[in-house]
Amino acid sequence: MKRLLLALSLLMPCQAWAATVEIRIDNFTFTPAEVRVAPGTTIVWINADDIPHAIAASDKSFKSKVLDTDDRYTLTVAGPGTIAYFCSLHPHMTGRIIVDASRGGGGLNGESAMGP
Repeated sequence: MKRLLLALSLLMPCQAWAATVEIRIDNFTFTPAEVRVAPGTTIVWINADDIPHAIAASDKSFKSKVLDTDDRYTLTVAGPGTIAYFCSLHPHMTGRIIVDASRGGGGLNGESAMGP
């Protein structure tokens, strides 16, 4: 019976878990400033700075609320393409997300997740 259950469990489809990439905001810098990810990856910006920041896409496809220290903003990319972004409070702060086109997908979905 145990062997049958094991065999059946191996035949069941497995759910693929998407990756999560963290980008720290500190000292007026996004680190890393550029990331290359697969479609379905969740990007989490964490404000580790002692002043507020806000993330906005250059093409206006997403914009976070103002993030205080330790607040987070989450975006799940479905790809493919390049997403340029900046801090709308400090426009000299820039970054880029490259969604690998060879893995398919399309679009993006963003939501804010405020820290404790």
